Amino acid sequence: MCPRLTDSPKGCSAVSVSSLTKTYNGEKGCVTAVDDVSFDIGSGQIVGLLGPNGAGKTTTVKTVLGLITPTSGTVSIHGVPVHEARSRAYNYVSAVLEGARNVYWRLSVRENLAFFAGLHGINPQARIDRHEAIIDTLGLTGKADEPAKNLSRGMKQKVALGCTLARETPVLFLDEPMLGLDVETTRDLQTELQRLAREEDKTIVITSHDMAVIEAVCDRVIVLSEGDIVADNSVDNLLDVFQSQTYRVQLAESPPAHLREQLDTRFQLLDWRIDTDSVEFEVALADSEEFYECVDILQTAEATVRSFTEIEPDLEDVFVELTSAASLSPEEAES
Repeated sequence: MCPRLTDSPKGCSAVSVSSLTKTYNGEKGCVTAVDDVSFDIGSGQIVGLLGPNGAGKTTTVKTVLGLITPTSGTVSIHGVPVHEARSRAYNYVSAVLEGARNVYWRLSVRENLAFFAGLHGINPQARIDRHEAIIDTLGLTGKADEPAKNLSRGMKQKVALGCTLARETPVLFLDEPMLGLDVETTRDLQTELQRLAREEDKTIVITSHDMAVIEAVCDRVIVLSEGDIVADNSVDNLLDVFQSQTYRVQLAESPPAHLREQLDTRFQLLDWRIDTDSVEFEVALADSEEFYECVDILQTAEATVRSFTEIEPDLEDVFVELTSAASLSPEEAES
């Protein structure tokens, strides 16, 4: 298991979760969706909250937002206890949840942003430039005066996100914020979220199944599996922990028949693909000694090596390994 981050780099916690537990009574008895989860998120952090389906991710988010009452444990946002003072806590947090569209269908895009800013006590006339910047970032300029009911599902998702940004709360929870966005809009939104954290000290929590987005935007990830936290660390640290010496090797022609068996017996051969004029495989090597031994085997077999490239792990690799290990029994984990 990876070590947890305990220090909030920019001061006191914007979000604090302590011993959060949520159980349900189902047909098969008591089910624990979230089991004694604790974490703190500092101001100015962008954190990815990850987990496979059924990991307790949605329950955790909805409990933090006060939409679900916990069985035990506490949650506070900027020092306000969420489940004791929901209205006051909502002054500090906004959210876009998948399937929940916080927009009014009959209002235009511009009117929606102004309306939700006004609900939060912000004079929309004083934020016209800010709202236009949000509209531009989300690629909604051409639809700014269109009623929300006439927009596509993807466009409505953008409007919901824009309304959340217009409220200007210090904490944002965004569920799949890039879903349905084109490449250019995704890139612009990533840049804007990083700017909000860096320049306006916003705390942003993102849930997503797109590991590339999490890796590009977040400086920290919390991974849940079966209701427990299995990792809480920076993206860089997680990638370092799971750094493995895996190589992709391409040979210029078909090697001797015994080579594949020889490599598979001595090392962990991960893949073997045969093309018309080449063979490509991936192999995991424990250390430099195994690296040179692998090279010697290839030379002895008189194999012509076109390339020998180290494969860098990405966050998706880390996520799969963490959640797979967490689902194993103690006996399976030791085998």
